[in-house]
Amino acid sequence: MDEVNQKQNFTPVGSPKDTSFLEGPHSRFKEFTFLLDVMLQFIKGFRKLHFVGPCITVFGSARFKEGEQYYELARKVGGEMVQLGFTVMTGGGPGIMEAANRGAKEAGGKSVGCNIVLPTEQHPNPYLDLWVNIDYFFIRKLMLTKYSYGFVVMPGGYGTLDEFFEALVLIQTGKLKKFPVVLMGKEYHTALFQHIQNMVKEKTISADDVTLFLFTDSVEEANAHISKYAIEGFGLKRRKEMKPNILLGEKKPISANSN
Repeated sequence: MDEVNQKQNFTPVGSPKDTSFLEGPHSRFKEFTFLLDVMLQFIKGFRKLHFVGPCITVFGSARFKEGEQYYELARKVGGEMVQLGFTVMTGGGPGIMEAANRGAKEAGGKSVGCNIVLPTEQHPNPYLDLWVNIDYFFIRKLMLTKYSYGFVVMPGGYGTLDEFFEALVLIQTGKLKKFPVVLMGKEYHTALFQHIQNMVKEKTISADDVTLFLFTDSVEEANAHISKYAIEGFGLKRRKEMKPNILLGEKKPISANSN
């Protein structure tokens, strides 16, 4: 009975488009229209975010509030990243995402978001120069990765861990260049780090795989790590500006809020 009640009280967090598609095979026409919708979502994301990079993406929970330890840590991280010449990119929502975007704006830098559309709508936070709303998680994750030269992972839940491990897997398998990944919040992530050490012990990953990320509480250490492996490692100087193509109707980079 408890199991039945749990199923009845469960509310899916995916968009209706996600849940419908993942129900199984549909008519060929419906599958085709889904592919068209995905293509249009990609084009929308590419056009909106074409001029934002290079970025540092900050991942973390939407549930932390202003004044709390990890909110303020993310706010400081956002400010430091723009001092290195990067645009700060997040999932565009509240909590850690808001804090990182806020820190970037307060430091005079650029701040962008890739917001996911949910049934309980997640509104873009007020510290974004530009954002794009995406219906599908897999497209959103690609956008958060595509324009970034490094990733800072703050305390969070399932979604944050998903983003953390996906970045590591892409780097581990050579699908993504060895961009720096920083896992912040030693107390919060203690058990996670111990589990990663256990994976090395059980030989499900190699000892070298642990070096794919930096585990720290220090913003200064994170700053130095990203500077060394993103800027020096890939020859980045300062933020590169790309010129808009008038024939494509493109506007000046990050000129106004957008959805």
